[in-house]
Amino acid sequence: MYLSTPQVHSALRAARAVPLHVRCLATPSSSKNSFSQALADGPSLDDFIADRVPDRVVLGNKTAPRLPSYLKTTIPKGASFAKIKKDLRGLNLHTVCEEARCPNIGDCWGGKEGATEAEGKRAATATIMLMGDTCTRGCRFCSVKTSRTPPPLDPHEPENTAEAISRWGLGYIVLTSVDRDDLADGGAHHFAETIMKIKQKAPQILVEALTGDFAGKLEHVSVVAKSGLDVYAHNIETVEALTPFVRDRRAKFRQSLQVLEHAKKEGVKVTKTSMMLGVGENEDQVMDALRELRKVDVDVVTFGQYMRPTKRHMKVDRYVEPAEFDRWKQVAEDMGFLYVASGPLVRSSYKAGEFYIENVLRGKAAERRTKPLIADQALGNEVKVQS
Repeated sequence: MYLSTPQVHSALRAARAVPLHVRCLATPSSSKNSFSQALADGPSLDDFIADRVPDRVVLGNKTAPRLPSYLKTTIPKGASFAKIKKDLRGLNLHTVCEEARCPNIGDCWGGKEGATEAEGKRAATATIMLMGDTCTRGCRFCSVKTSRTPPPLDPHEPENTAEAISRWGLGYIVLTSVDRDDLADGGAHHFAETIMKIKQKAPQILVEALTGDFAGKLEHVSVVAKSGLDVYAHNIETVEALTPFVRDRRAKFRQSLQVLEHAKKEGVKVTKTSMMLGVGENEDQVMDALRELRKVDVDVVTFGQYMRPTKRHMKVDRYVEPAEFDRWKQVAEDMGFLYVASGPLVRSSYKAGEFYIENVLRGKAAERRTKPLIADQALGNEVKVQS
């Protein structure tokens, strides 16, 4: 069908009357005008010069809890810090301090302020993470990388770790590991071999092993417990009611208690655990957890503030005041724990605990050496009296 000239002109006029919809590559920002208006309504340069400005300007998310000043830390630095980091990179070793983004890394690696290099190394604490930097579990609070099939174990790691530790001249070392559910023994023999090599190279060093739960297989707990370590640590992380929501589904509160109990039965001198506060727990739940820990004869407990490592992890429920940490320290000590470290920035391997435990262990060793001497002396005196 053909249109006549008048029809064509009529159709063109009708098309021009229809409003055109312009397609843009990006949607114009609706906040641009309001932001510009906010700037225009805000204080001017003259206001700043005359000090006529609001006392506080809040930016970002106003509903989330703000990070308190007592949780802010300084940038890590110092000779001891640099030395430990260099040694770790040279031997291809990993630390939980770095992988888990611990806020105390500068404090623990830095050693004593104003001390000599030797004193700094003795005061420094580094927590070596064995079996790689990739975990088979995905706890909702932890920033360590996860995978169902992490890389195979490094057969040279036990030797390298022992060599690094003997170089540093530390008095106390903490070994921990990622969970390796892909291995038949969960990495227990690898862990034990590392401890034994450390004791061979530097028998004076006290060794704390912070292990996983080995999927509840207590025979693997025994392998590590009998390796010559001084402290067996395993973290319950939170109260029983929140465990399914905080930890990986394979980690269970009662299973963790069994690990700590079995380690003590295998002859470990000191057992240790740690709890995060600020994840939604209440006072009764914390008290119940402490009672359960005392039932299985746990010696050391630490309390620290949960701090969200990234936006992909669970949110902080609340920031616990330092006074509340002090109160939990007193409560736990009154319940009979050998030592309690409690504070917003305290972590399971925080150095304050190591110093105390080191003294306790060396004191126990001295006590064991003294008892036979006292017994021999008493026996000698008894023989003299009889003669």
